[in-house]
Amino acid sequence: MNSFTGRLVHLLQRFTRSQQGNVAMIAGIALPVLLMISAGAIDLHNAAKVKSELQDALDAATLAAARSNATTNAEVQKVGMASLKANMPNYFLTNPGDVASFTVNNRTEVQATATVQVKTIIANVFLPPYGQLFDDYLPMGASSNVLRASRNVEVAIALDVTGSMSTPVNYMPALKDAAKELISIVVQGNQDPFTTKVALIPYAAGVNMGDEARASAMRGALVGNKTITSATRLEASRRVDSVNNTTKVFTLSNHGFQNGDRVYATGFRSQSGINDQIHTIGSVTASTFKLSGVGSNTNLSTTRGNIQKCITRDCDMVVTADNHQLVDRELVRISGTSNVNINTTQDDPRNSRYYGTEVRILDDNRFTVSSDASTTASFSGNGTLTCGRDGCATRIFTNMNGRTWRHPSSTCVSERVRGRNAPSDRAPGKDNYLGRVYIDNTCPSEPFLPLTNSVADLNGAVNRLTAGGSTAGQVGTEMAWYAISPNFGSINGVSPLPNNPQETVKAVILMTDGEFNIPFCEGVIARDALSEGSGSNNHKINCNASNGNAFTQAYETCQAMKKQGIVVYSVAFNLGSNNRPSGAIDTAYEVMYFCATDPNENFFDAASGADLKEAFKQIGRDITRLRIAR
Repeated sequence: MNSFTGRLVHLLQRFTRSQQGNVAMIAGIALPVLLMISAGAIDLHNAAKVKSELQDALDAATLAAARSNATTNAEVQKVGMASLKANMPNYFLTNPGDVASFTVNNRTEVQATATVQVKTIIANVFLPPYGQLFDDYLPMGASSNVLRASRNVEVAIALDVTGSMSTPVNYMPALKDAAKELISIVVQGNQDPFTTKVALIPYAAGVNMGDEARASAMRGALVGNKTITSATRLEASRRVDSVNNTTKVFTLSNHGFQNGDRVYATGFRSQSGINDQIHTIGSVTASTFKLSGVGSNTNLSTTRGNIQKCITRDCDMVVTADNHQLVDRELVRISGTSNVNINTTQDDPRNSRYYGTEVRILDDNRFTVSSDASTTASFSGNGTLTCGRDGCATRIFTNMNGRTWRHPSSTCVSERVRGRNAPSDRAPGKDNYLGRVYIDNTCPSEPFLPLTNSVADLNGAVNRLTAGGSTAGQVGTEMAWYAISPNFGSINGVSPLPNNPQETVKAVILMTDGEFNIPFCEGVIARDALSEGSGSNNHKINCNASNGNAFTQAYETCQAMKKQGIVVYSVAFNLGSNNRPSGAIDTAYEVMYFCATDPNENFFDAASGADLKEAFKQIGRDITRLRIAR
């Protein structure tokens, strides 16, 4: 036994001292180890990669669950798993080790954990016996949590619904689909403890307020028709005492005339040169006077006639309408009077063309109008006075062709007159109302919809949108601001939250497909409006836009909004590639580009209906991202 042991020790000593085949032997021993190390590195790299993918997928799934209307653990589990499986299609299939859990805490925080089994190379390839004893998967885990609705959201969507949206290509279906998808993303079913609301502002040649009560609150109540209670040019008739046929001097005790007064003569027998004519008083004494036009050949020896003094020096018709509310030189329409020739002549009612009558104010209840000098009778029966200035129910104005034109009022509003002052969202009121709209071109049929969390109401309004009219983009921009302004709460019937970006995300989405061609002056299309879409010059008032061109107005409104922390998104739809920003803001494309809070992030150039849908979808997702704190 000892001999065997000694021989064995000797053999081992020789083996260790021998140098023949060392390299091959070492390589043979080291190679499997090196391969296992390399495979292990691959396993670790693969595991790290899967862990990163799992974290991203779990974050997205948790975010999707937080964005959803789910309020129970079962509901958020369903939403979260659907998203997780979609983003990691090779996992969560058959391996029981792939597990994920989504829970909701007090409806405000979604928490999630997940583990996936990453298949390894070492156990499966190099150590197959161990595959029978040890697990050949590496578990990788991740966790995520999202605070849902950590801020309130108020969004105003201003949609261009002008005629070009349906001609020559009808893009209205794409616009409706895009708007409804955006609404579904932004408005959450759970409004507690945070709210998500959207306002809809369809605009064309103004924004329709829907009814007279809301329109009056925005642009002031309109002055309606007044009743004319009397109309005459003459004072009471007085019979002259005598006439000197030689000197042509009339005697009338205590006549009270002054040189230059105008009188009307009647009743002088057989004296056509005197009767039914206006004369001027001259050579006045306390009880005598002469009449212009009565010459030496006039025979006054056989009669005495009547004299009526004109109420005014010009012998115009004096009209009485209690509290008429007119201003001097205003154009009005008079109708329904009898016995006096002062009714306004209607030229062509099909085109709303009327000859207006200019008035001169005497006092709060009386005014004068020019009339046919042969009109001597006093007013008989009730008549109607229709005022014509900006603020009346009917607008009578002088157009660019020098004609008097008439347009009815509407429940639409235009831009607030501010001149060179900066735009403001102060509440409308006396001397601070929004502009009125007197226009032959129709305003949108679908009215402005104030902030609401009713998806049904919003979708219903979107479905009812129709295309027509021209583009007052500056009005749509203003109204989008006012829709989320707390200063307009009492008017819109809702109470927008204060401008506090830490507590509420306020966003405005502007969309247009055409140039802004309708600025206003005194409620009518301005003289300097762009030619396209504005109709003939008959429908333009003979004054320039009160606030300057529409492009500048919209841009300045955007800058004012952004100063309040409002996020502005803009979509230039189908405006072409020749309107790229060049410095001056004189195209709709440039307005959209520079209105965006960040043109690189918040401006969208959409060339097709599909682009429009994708732009609105991205905007909805971004707004949702803004309201969620990680």
